[in-house]
Amino acid sequence: MKELLIAALFVTSTTVMAAETRFDISIKDHMFSPAEITIPANQRVKLIVSNEDATPEEFEGEDFTLEKVIPGNSKASIMVGPFEPGRYEFVGEFHEDTAKGVLIVK
Repeated sequence: MKELLIAALFVTSTTVMAAETRFDISIKDHMFSPAEITIPANQRVKLIVSNEDATPEEFEGEDFTLEKVIPGNSKASIMVGPFEPGRYEFVGEFHEDTAKGVLIVK
């Protein structure tokens, strides 16, 4: 019985991990690409942010609570959501004049 419960938990956790939704964003020349990303409503998603610049950047939510410094020439994995449908802006705090983006939640 114990082995059956462990097997069921393993299958459930593997299914949840496989269902993870991922979106890639890059930072180059202090700008996000893509600058607009559509993500599903009411679901946590993973953002993989690749900073291709030599200098660090801070990924910061303007309409949601999130701050993550990403060193130059490195990547960060950031979980966001779940969000209600709408627009959620984010910036690169170290270069707010050029590093702007938005999550479109549908």
